[in-house]
Amino acid sequence: MTTAAHLCLAASALFLLGGLLTGVWKYACIATSRDATAPVYVDIAHRTALMYSFACLVMHQLVPYSPVSEPLTRWVVGVPIAFFALAVGSYVLHGILKDTDNQLRTPHRLGAFTLPGIVMRLFMVSLIVGEVGGVGILVYGVLTSS
Repeated sequence: MTTAAHLCLAASALFLLGGLLTGVWKYACIATSRDATAPVYVDIAHRTALMYSFACLVMHQLVPYSPVSEPLTRWVVGVPIAFFALAVGSYVLHGILKDTDNQLRTPHRLGAFTLPGIVMRLFMVSLIVGEVGGVGILVYGVLTSS
């Protein structure tokens, strides 16, 4: 197994474990809530971690078709995985802080702090370029393989 493929598989396993653990957290919130609900971002963290687990499995299957060298393929998969982790991490943080039900709504709250709009915009543009770019390169490899 290549390093890039191993990175995808390890990330998938960690996201799956994270999804299960945030599911326990979500259940604990529901069980102790008057209205039997979890904070919005606890629910989002749970579902997103599970979805990213499967996204990493798909990338694992695409790695053999990568049109670039093995060292570059590590970056091609590493960048989306890093953004997946940052996204889940931000959802967990918002779930802990219970500071918002929509992190994209202005003002951008992070606990007691307000983030400048440009920070959120730059992060989102970077996330889009990193995730779509990395996966796009792998998809290109599949579509052009013989």
